[in-house]
Amino acid sequence: MLTRRNLLAGAAGLVATAPLAGLAQSGPAIHVMKDPNCGCCGAWMEILQGDGFAVTSEDAFGTILSRYKIDNGIPQQMISCHTAKVDGYMIEGHVPPADIRRLLDERPDAVGLAVPGMPYGSPGMGPEDRREAYDVHLILRGGSTEVFSSYDAAA
Repeated sequence: MLTRRNLLAGAAGLVATAPLAGLAQSGPAIHVMKDPNCGCCGAWMEILQGDGFAVTSEDAFGTILSRYKIDNGIPQQMISCHTAKVDGYMIEGHVPPADIRRLLDERPDAVGLAVPGMPYGSPGMGPEDRREAYDVHLILRGGSTEVFSSYDAAA
């Protein structure tokens, strides 16, 4: 039975725990543009949340998502399934959280990071113990890229 006492006790409990809700996502804010039908995008966002990023997302269809990538400096050869923005940098594809944090710490003059395609075993793309080798690329302002970090295939 709902009484005034129960209602007040419940409200007090919510107020007391509300500050704790933000602790899980007190890290950098990252906004993800993704295809609404893509499951791996959600898996990647969960990994980022687990690593402390404050993740928001927006569904974008077909040419809208493609245009967003192009307008924000993602070269065609670097394209993957989702695109994110964090602290002025673009993140394309299944970039590991540690590489995003390194980017934010080092602050190079660059567009951002990309993992082109969808390599198996990259964050959100299957188990890491069966990972295929892949590189994380730093996208430079002129559109060229260089390897930022490399991940060997799982043994």
